[in-house]
Amino acid sequence: MPEGKIVKALSGFYYVLHNGALIQCRGRGVFRKNKITPLVGDEVVFQAENDLEGYILEVKKRKNELVRPPISNVDQAILVFSAVEPDFSTVLLDRFLVLVEFNHIKPLICITKMDLTNELQKQTISEYAKQYRDAGYEVLLTSSETEVGIERLSPHVENKISVFAGQSGVGKSSLLNVLRPGLELKTNDISSHLGRGKHTTRHVELIEIGNGLVADTPGFSSLEFTDIETEDLTFCFPELARMSENCKFRGCLHVSEPKCGVKAAVEAGEIPNYRYEHYLDFLQEIKDRKPRY
Repeated sequence: MPEGKIVKALSGFYYVLHNGALIQCRGRGVFRKNKITPLVGDEVVFQAENDLEGYILEVKKRKNELVRPPISNVDQAILVFSAVEPDFSTVLLDRFLVLVEFNHIKPLICITKMDLTNELQKQTISEYAKQYRDAGYEVLLTSSETEVGIERLSPHVENKISVFAGQSGVGKSSLLNVLRPGLELKTNDISSHLGRGKHTTRHVELIEIGNGLVADTPGFSSLEFTDIETEDLTFCFPELARMSENCKFRGCLHVSEPKCGVKAAVEAGEIPNYRYEHYLDFLQEIKDRKPRY
């Protein structure tokens, strides 16, 4: 049986890339019975009489998967956040980073719209970029208008499956249009009334850019820590994970425990206060979550 990769899912159809051709497939009933939903990014076994009448018979084992956006087998997540319009949000970025880290996906932080910043805003963003780099993340400062930073972004998408994710209106589609001229993905301006972007991407689709595949995903502004437990959270903050090696007690949650290496690092200015405060807020959110039965 032939094998391929799902590169688009739309209206109950799965579009499988096989030997350079797209095969339109449906899922067999066995998936509903076993509660398996094929995802963009899945490696699948299928059968097809022609390009329009195929059926997916098997979904291969996934190395990872995301729920929102629904995609699997991702090599890296390019987290796109704008410097302004909408304003840069550390708390939203940290939510994305926690979910990406929890799913063992390498993150890359890409801050867009640097051409719209004034000197004070530019200085503020540069300081945030330094702090996230110190935490262990790679951070790129870019502009789709002036194409600043694009030459540094392009190599990151080669030979990988990347997911572009971020709040609506930050410029994900604009970046992709610059990375692949002629793509002409639809973009929209920010709503002045709501202060956020309109959704321009309605479905998940893998787009060929160079020798890589990039997913342009629907924008969204809320993320829940459904599967993350309290003991997992430290490891989703790389700098906290490093400093936790200095904690006296194993399993320290860095809240009120004595001789905590993380709290000592925060007090010494080695970990930014906002990162630690976000950790505490997320920890409480996980504790307050209704138990699942």
